[in-house]
Amino acid sequence: MRQNSTDYRDIFLNDRPLMDVRAPVEFDKGAFPLACNRPLMNDLEREKVGTCYKQQGQQAAIELGHQLVSGQTKQERIEAWVDFARSQSQGYLYCFRGGLRSQLTQQWLKNEAGIEYPRVIGGYKALRTYLIEVTDSAVTECNFVLVGGLTGSGKTEVLTQLANALDLEGHANHRGSSFGKHATPQPAQISFENALAIDILKKRAGGINQFVLEDEGRVVGSRAIPLTLFQGMQKYPLVWLEERFEDRVERILKDYVIDLCAEFIDVHGIEQGFGVFAAHLRQSLSGIVKRLGGERYQRLALIMDSALNEQEKSGAVDLHRDWIIGMLSEYYDPMYAYQRDSKGPRIEFSGDHAAVLEYLRDRGRRLD
Repeated sequence: MRQNSTDYRDIFLNDRPLMDVRAPVEFDKGAFPLACNRPLMNDLEREKVGTCYKQQGQQAAIELGHQLVSGQTKQERIEAWVDFARSQSQGYLYCFRGGLRSQLTQQWLKNEAGIEYPRVIGGYKALRTYLIEVTDSAVTECNFVLVGGLTGSGKTEVLTQLANALDLEGHANHRGSSFGKHATPQPAQISFENALAIDILKKRAGGINQFVLEDEGRVVGSRAIPLTLFQGMQKYPLVWLEERFEDRVERILKDYVIDLCAEFIDVHGIEQGFGVFAAHLRQSLSGIVKRLGGERYQRLALIMDSALNEQEKSGAVDLHRDWIIGMLSEYYDPMYAYQRDSKGPRIEFSGDHAAVLEYLRDRGRRLD
C-alpha cells in the first residue's frame, strides 16, 4: 500500500495524477496542471456546510455534510473517485488543507469500495506554498536574461528553440499584446503561476540554472507575472532581437490574422468562428483607442473593416497588411523605441535570429 505523501517535489517532477476533492468553485480559482476535480461537495453543499460551521460549530457542520452527501449522491461521488483511483494508480487525492474532506474521501473509498488511496498531507495549500517557494528560490539562486525586440520580431520563436527558456506567454495562453488573446480562455491566475513554477522545477532538476524569458510588462493578457520574478525582470540583462520591418509585418499577418482566424474557427466552428475572430480584432483595436487617439483609431478601424470584409468574402488577407503597417509605424514602434532607450544600459547584445540564438546558447555554456 502506498503511503500518504509530503514529497511535493516528487509529485510535480513525476507528474503524479491528482484528484482534487475541493468544491468546483475552489478548483476554478486555481489548480495544478494534472489535477482532476472530483468534489466531495458541490458549491451549494459547501456553502451550506460553511454557514453551519460559522453558526453552530464543527460537529454540526460535519453532521450536515453527511446529510447533504448521502444516498444516491454519495454513491455517485464514490463511483467517480473509484474510476479515478483505478485508472490513476500512482496518484494522490487532496482537499484544501489535507483535513476532513480528503480523510473522509479516503475512508469512503476504503469502506465502500475496498480501495486504499493515498492523500497529500497538507493538501492544496501545502502544494501551492511549495510551488511559490520554487519560483522565489529560482529568482534568488538562478541567472536570468531577457529577450526584447519590436512587436513582430519573433521573440517567442527564439524561446521555442532554447532548452532553458520559460515561455510566460505560453503558460498564460496569451501573446502579451493588445491583440494577443487566443480563441481559448486564459488559465486562472493561480493556475498560471503553478504551471510556471512546475516548469522551473523540472528545468532546474535537469541541471538548468540559467533561464531566458521574453521581456514582458507586469501582466500577460490579464495574468500577472509573479511579483518576485517581475521585480527581477526590471534589472535582468537584455538581448535585443533585430528584424526587418517587412518581415515583422508578415509575421504579425500570419500570427494574428491567418493562424488566429483558423484557431477561432477550430474552436467555434465554421459558421461562427470567423465572426468571433472579426469581433476579437475590432475589440482589440478599440481597447487602445485612448492611446491611439480618435483620428488614428477611426482611420485604422476603417482599414481593418475593409480587410475583414474582403477576408470573409474571398479568403484573401492582403488588405490586413495596411492596418498592421499603420499600427507598427505609428503606435508600437515609437512606444518600443522609447522603451529600448530606457533599457539601453541593460542590453548586452543585439542581432538577428541566428545571431541571438548563437549568443544565448554560448552564454548558457559560459555561465553553466
